Amino acid sequence: MPDVLRDPATAAVAFVRALRQAGLVVPIDASVTFTAALDQVDLVVGDDVYWAGRATLVRRAEDVVAFDQLFAAFFGGVPLPRPPASTPQRITIAVDDPDAEMDGGDDVADADPTVQARFSRVETLRHKDFAAYDDDELAEAWALMDRLALVGAPRPSRRSIPTRGVRGRPDLRRTVRHALRTGGEPIRRSHTQPGERFRRVVLLVDVSGSMEAYARPLLRFVHAAVAARSRIEAFALGTRLTRLTRELKRRDPDEALRLAAAAVADFAGGTRLGEGLARFNDEWGVRGMARGAVVVILSDGWDRGDPEALAEQMQRLQRVAHRVVWVNPLKATPGYAPLARGMAAALPHVDAFVEGHSIDALERLAAVIAGDAAPVPAAAP
Repeated sequence: MPDVLRDPATAAVAFVRALRQAGLVVPIDASVTFTAALDQVDLVVGDDVYWAGRATLVRRAEDVVAFDQLFAAFFGGVPLPRPPASTPQRITIAVDDPDAEMDGGDDVADADPTVQARFSRVETLRHKDFAAYDDDELAEAWALMDRLALVGAPRPSRRSIPTRGVRGRPDLRRTVRHALRTGGEPIRRSHTQPGERFRRVVLLVDVSGSMEAYARPLLRFVHAAVAARSRIEAFALGTRLTRLTRELKRRDPDEALRLAAAAVADFAGGTRLGEGLARFNDEWGVRGMARGAVVVILSDGWDRGDPEALAEQMQRLQRVAHRVVWVNPLKATPGYAPLARGMAAALPHVDAFVEGHSIDALERLAAVIAGDAAPVPAAAP
C-alpha cells in the first residue's frame, strides 16, 4: 500500500486540491463522496482506488487524461488499470420507419459488437426540396401533408359563450334561470363574452409552366387543407382563373387531383397573375370571399402580364383581406432576390413573404396562416 493511502481522508483532500489546481472542476460534495468511497474499497487493489476517484471526481470526458496523469503522479504505487482490448466493431445503418413491424424471427444475434447508426426518412423528406423528389418520395410526402392542420387565424365571433366568474357581459337569461331554483334570488350570476371562430382561408395556386416542379406538391397540400376544413377555398392561377374547391373536396387524393387537373385547362401553360386576380376580386374576393380572410398566393412571381395591373389588383386584395401571404418556392434558393417583374410589383402589397419548397416550409406556412408565428415581412425588391 502506498504511504499516501495510510490516511485516506488526508489523501482525498490533497488529491482533490491537486485536481482543482490542474483546472478540473470538483465540487465539495464530490470530494466528500470520494472520501467515503475510499472507506468502502480495498486500498490494496489499485483498480478500486482508481475507479473510486474516476467515478466521483471526473465530470467531463475531456478531464479523463488529466485525471489519469495526476492519479499516477499522486498515488505512485497504485498502477492504473489497463484499458480493455479493442475489438472490431461493425457499423450498420438502420432506417427509422414508424410503420414498420418488429421482426419476430428466431435469428441468433451476431456475436460481434455492432454500432448502429440511425436516420429518419421522414426527417430527411421534411427538409428536401420538392423539385428533387422522385415518385416514391412524393407518395411519402402526401401522407405527411395529411397531418398538417391548416386553419385561419381566430377572430371574435358574434356568438357569445359562457364565462367563469364575473368576466364579460351579464347574461340575464341564464341568471334568471338560476334564480328560479333559489326562490327568485339571483344568487348565481352568469356572464358571457364573444367566442372565437377561424377566419376563411383562400388559396390561389400558380399552375404555370415555371411552377411545374412545385405544382403537384402544392396542389396536394391544398387538397389536404380543403378536404379537412369547410372554410377553405382553392383556385388555380395560370392564363385564367379556375375555382377548384368542389374538385378538391373529395376525400380520395388521387381522384381529387385527377378532377382538378381535368378542370384546369391551362395547366403548365403561361401566367397572367394580374388578370387572374382581377377576376377573383371582381367575382369572389371583394364581394365577400376575401373580406376578413387570409389569402395565400402560391407562386414564383413570374408573370407575362402587365406588372402595374398586378400591383393594382394586389392593392385591392390587401384592402379587404385580413392578411395576404405570398408563398414563393424559389425564396429558399441561395442568393435569391425578388427581381421578377410580377414578384417586385406584388411585394409591397404582401403582409408575409415565405418559402414553400418543402414540408418543413409548409409547416411554417401553416403557423403563419393560423397566427401562431410572427408574419415574415416582405423584403423590398
